[in-house]
Amino acid sequence: MRTQVAIIGGGPSGLMLSQLLMRAGIDTVVLERQSRDYVLGRIRAGVLEQGCVDLLRRAGCGDRMDREGMVHEGTNLSTVNGMFRVDFKARVGATVMVYGQTEVTQDLYAAQDVLGATIIHQARDVALHDLTGDAPHVTWEKDGRSHRLDCDYIAGCDGFHGISRQSIPAESRTEYERVYPFGWLGVLSRTAPATEELIYANHPRGFALASMRNPQLSRYYIQVPLSDKVEDWSDAAFWDELRRRLPAEVAEVMETGPSVEKSVAPLRSFVTEPMRWGRLFLVGDAAHIVPPTGAKGLNLAASDVHYLFEALQAACAGDAAALDLYSDRALRRIWGAMRFSWWMTSMLHRFPGQSDFDQKIQEAELYQLETLETAQAAMARNYTGLPY
Repeated sequence: MRTQVAIIGGGPSGLMLSQLLMRAGIDTVVLERQSRDYVLGRIRAGVLEQGCVDLLRRAGCGDRMDREGMVHEGTNLSTVNGMFRVDFKARVGATVMVYGQTEVTQDLYAAQDVLGATIIHQARDVALHDLTGDAPHVTWEKDGRSHRLDCDYIAGCDGFHGISRQSIPAESRTEYERVYPFGWLGVLSRTAPATEELIYANHPRGFALASMRNPQLSRYYIQVPLSDKVEDWSDAAFWDELRRRLPAEVAEVMETGPSVEKSVAPLRSFVTEPMRWGRLFLVGDAAHIVPPTGAKGLNLAASDVHYLFEALQAACAGDAAALDLYSDRALRRIWGAMRFSWWMTSMLHRFPGQSDFDQKIQEAELYQLETLETAQAAMARNYTGLPY
């Protein structure tokens, strides 16, 4: 089998890259380790920057998002001293779209089906070969048989634990990482959202986030120790703790109900450089991880796809030099989002050993955000998305 671009990983970044390339007349094959149902069952983020929204429309996958997604013009922040709102539209003339990553993936699959895309699921033991030579290829096992795919380029969209980044020699990549000493306990419930827009809460008991996927599906998080397990938290205990950390006027009227999904996720900041090794290009979580506080995970993957699509389109048209720019272009935006996600995480969470002084400093930071238009403009620009 042969194609122009082999894409490792059938999540939203791999599917989006395949969709854009195919619409530009460039052949692709997508290899995914899991089944389609498994990929569609993943519960992930749901806040899309304007750049991601525009890219989905460009890929021909924006119709349902435009019908069902919720445009948010701002967000709320809460401290023990009260809640305030940052108006994105007023400060920087931009908005975000609340539309779940699962929905994005469904739309991309549907669009790929229309184009007749080749997506091979349950591809096991994927290996990448001759990445710095002239004949890159991919091998894998499926249904007890060995398979080979020859290609011109390989896009590694297979996440943090995938084979793509590991295929770059350790001595040829530099990794930067910060692991945070807490996790997020997340609950998905078929309840009306607590408010029309998200609430990010700083509280002496720990961080909390009130979010949503649609008008009947809510997503909530509370900061917990890394040692906590899902089994440690009944639904009742979760709702009680969440209400303690949210503003009283919200907690008193919010709707609660049985959890549809419950999980504990650790938080880390991670970047590997460079994002290119010969004919291999890393995309999304294969190259970087952000704490979810700034809602940048899927959005950074989308900007990577944008840069790589432009580079591959140029290369397939004869301008291979465009590929040399991919890593630097992507990393410049990645580090901006890393800084923002680190700042949001540091400002809103309770750290082990944090003193009352540290808590007061966080509250002072939030007060400046509440009262200074310049501080709000900086947050709004970063939250709605730095330009591509």
